[in-house]
Amino acid sequence: MNKTVQSLQRRLIALGYPLPKFGADGDPGGETIAAVGKALDELQTLRALSEPLFPAGTSSSTVATARQALGVGGVIPSDWMPAAKMERIICHWTAGANKASEFDRGHYHILIEDDGKLIRGIPSIKLNEAPAKKGYAAHTLGANSGSIGVSLCCMGGANEAPFDPGKYPMTRAQWDALTSVVADLCRRYSIPVTDRTVLSHAEVQNNLGIQQRGKWDFTRLAFDPSVKGAKACGDKLRAEAKAKL
Repeated sequence: MNKTVQSLQRRLIALGYPLPKFGADGDPGGETIAAVGKALDELQTLRALSEPLFPAGTSSSTVATARQALGVGGVIPSDWMPAAKMERIICHWTAGANKASEFDRGHYHILIEDDGKLIRGIPSIKLNEAPAKKGYAAHTLGANSGSIGVSLCCMGGANEAPFDPGKYPMTRAQWDALTSVVADLCRRYSIPVTDRTVLSHAEVQNNLGIQQRGKWDFTRLAFDPSVKGAKACGDKLRAEAKAKL
């Protein structure tokens, strides 16, 4: 008897997929395989149905909580993530207001407003598949090919030293949505969470060896001033995203 199979069978029965002939006997026979197939089919249907369940303007953190309760996970609509071979995710802030502008949408694949709401960028992720195609999201100097660009709408008029987040500070809701978005993208594109594959714009020069122009997103977090420096912010981002995988 295989105890792992038996555990799966018990879980199937608890979820409402009966195994009337053999029950939880630990044998991965046809009855168990059929039940697993039915469960997977219904899960895919639930994933598709869950997309329109939430009214326009619902924050991504609320969506994430509800979807997790449903057992479907994820915050990014599936059609925002076309099939592509992507190598990394680079996270930014727009250095603008807390809402996404058309200019912002032209430079990133996904934007996150101050309440955690996700906004789809104009370029498709597919256009940034290496080598980058015409119309790609130009979010990171010299590092756009193979890179997904995600940006928080915030930090317009901010100053690094002395630190001043300005009129449009980064919010906790944005950060929580960002770590969920990163987890979704890593899962969809099989991107491992390392400091070379999931990083902020402020880490690109040191981690990838590609010179940037004094970018400091993120070296400070307005909602948590105790976190200081590109590495500290990046480590926090990676740890929280990894915990959601």
